[in-house]
Amino acid sequence: MASCIQRRKFLAMLGGGAAAWPLAARAQQPAMPVIGFLSGRSSDTDAQFLVSFRQGLSQRDFVEGRNVAVEYRYAEGQPDRLPALAADLVRRRVAVIVTTGGPQAAAKATTTSIPIVFTTGGDPIREGLVQSFNRPGGNLTGVTTSYDEAAPKRLGLLREIVPKARIIAVLVNPNDPITANSETDDMRKAGRSVGQQIEILQARTEGDIDAAFARLVELQADALVVAPFAIFATQAHQLVALAARTAIPTLYWRREFAEAGGLMSYGSSLADAVRIVGTYAARILKGEKPGDLPVQQPTKFELVVNVRAAKAIGLAIPESFLARADEVIE
Repeated sequence: MASCIQRRKFLAMLGGGAAAWPLAARAQQPAMPVIGFLSGRSSDTDAQFLVSFRQGLSQRDFVEGRNVAVEYRYAEGQPDRLPALAADLVRRRVAVIVTTGGPQAAAKATTTSIPIVFTTGGDPIREGLVQSFNRPGGNLTGVTTSYDEAAPKRLGLLREIVPKARIIAVLVNPNDPITANSETDDMRKAGRSVGQQIEILQARTEGDIDAAFARLVELQADALVVAPFAIFATQAHQLVALAARTAIPTLYWRREFAEAGGLMSYGSSLADAVRIVGTYAARILKGEKPGDLPVQQPTKFELVVNVRAAKAIGLAIPESFLARADEVIE
């Protein structure tokens, strides 16, 4: 009887030890790194770009949910929310912060230690994000979708299809003063070089966009350039609808506007930029420093023209112009 009791105690000890082994093994496994994804746009607007972001991660062997986690924060086109969202990610001690759609300055102001990988539609040196393109220094690096001749190129495209334009307006968001001032200065300079009158309109909110188009009508503007700001990306359908209703030829910076019914777009691929950002985030997780990773600049630009939109506002686009487009939406 005593030997039976001792045998049961021995087996119980073995069972308890076996149960403890998996717990001990799990305790020794390294914690999964966390990336903070901070966007000035909305989850709906960014959905397609998340595919590219995850492709970038996978190119360096990171798969969300398997060996890396991602915390998503969206400002829904409201820049005043960005500082609090950035601070929340810092409190959560994420390993890397990825920014797209305008939050780079807010993230930079929130932390000097956590690596930040950005996309920006402006000049990152002029914005004070990095010291140089080749050697960014500090805790930031990323991708710019802008380029030196953006303003003259966009202005030139509009003047080709509206050759008798007296006034061409530019829509900016003053809540991002650095980018707004840059876009304003560049477009005015481009306008002066060809004798084109440029009018700058501002919009911070959905209501401001309605007011800006009312002002366009008052000015009798002949065409409009929508500058790259997060609020305009989240309000793409509103912008496209207003441009159609007022019959104002409008140029956007992303192909998604033309696909949504806008007249035309010219710019680099944001999907490519976000993919590179995913790759950079993965490289930093593997030990590289953001200050050693050069800021990437665009090498490919797309002109997309929506012929249906042109016909709807009674605009005849020359065949020679359409022949140069990368894509024509019939």
